[in-house]
Amino acid sequence: MPIILEPTDLSIQRAAEAMRAGQAVAFPTETVYGLGALTHDPRGIAEVYRMKWRPSNNPLIAHVLDAHGAREIVEGWDPRCDELTSRLWPGPLTLVLPRRANVPVEAAGGRATIAVRSPSHPVARRLLQELGGESISAPSANRSGHVSPTLASHVAEDFATELDLMILNGGRSEFGLESTVLDLTTARPTLLRPGTVTLESLRQILGDVDAPEVHEQGASPGTAPRHYAPRTPAALIPINGIRAALALEPRPCAVLCFDPSHVPSPHTGITMPRDAHLYGSTLYDALRSADTLGCARILIEMPPSADGLWRAVVDRLRRATA
Repeated sequence: MPIILEPTDLSIQRAAEAMRAGQAVAFPTETVYGLGALTHDPRGIAEVYRMKWRPSNNPLIAHVLDAHGAREIVEGWDPRCDELTSRLWPGPLTLVLPRRANVPVEAAGGRATIAVRSPSHPVARRLLQELGGESISAPSANRSGHVSPTLASHVAEDFATELDLMILNGGRSEFGLESTVLDLTTARPTLLRPGTVTLESLRQILGDVDAPEVHEQGASPGTAPRHYAPRTPAALIPINGIRAALALEPRPCAVLCFDPSHVPSPHTGITMPRDAHLYGSTLYDALRSADTLGCARILIEMPPSADGLWRAVVDRLRRATA
């Protein structure tokens, strides 16, 4: 199994040294755990793609300490960036901007743009500081397309064969959903991936923000039609439709729902919170737990709304059940 390390000064130093040697390291963020390498090191970037089994056109997110670090790797920084980052960084907002020519194309999935954010998790920030402000390019620390990890143990499970992988333990991820991704290279700012920073809050800051439905892999990671998916086949069920769905399914199912009293034997109910923040922070853990039950299917009750933070939850559920 990989090595899970508590985030001491020594382990942070070891992780930084490994990255400088071209290795990938897993580390916690406030969204999910990341698997990272130095942005400017094609060796390490190649390791990230290899370990994840990640398609080469799926870009990574460059993690930086602050706006100064972002300007080192992007072009086109403007007053909108200053306004957004002064209000929302460090935190779960990723900006897509033109990539500087000195940034390896491999770190951007072969694109002329690059995604960048400043994480707020203290362990991620200590690692960035130990690296002297060098940026870390990282996707989520799981096999490509699988459920994202919110605990160090999730990372170890997904990469059980990577015996030399270092995992910095930062406890449970606070938000549990990947960052909001906002494209600033388009005529109007465009929401590519919803997250904890909601569309409504972005519109309060910027005014008009486009929010198209994204059904293909583009400038943002995590936009493939099927993503964030458990290994057990999963289906999204209309709200209050669980009882009817189970009446048609004789095989044992795991059911993520708001009221498990409607889930009869031989099925297993998993209670989901009615609060959007709590739902988001527990969703991936619930999907991983459901995957361990050996059920024929996972049925997931549709949340009551697709606005605010529920927009991000519904996005992940639709991709997980595609």
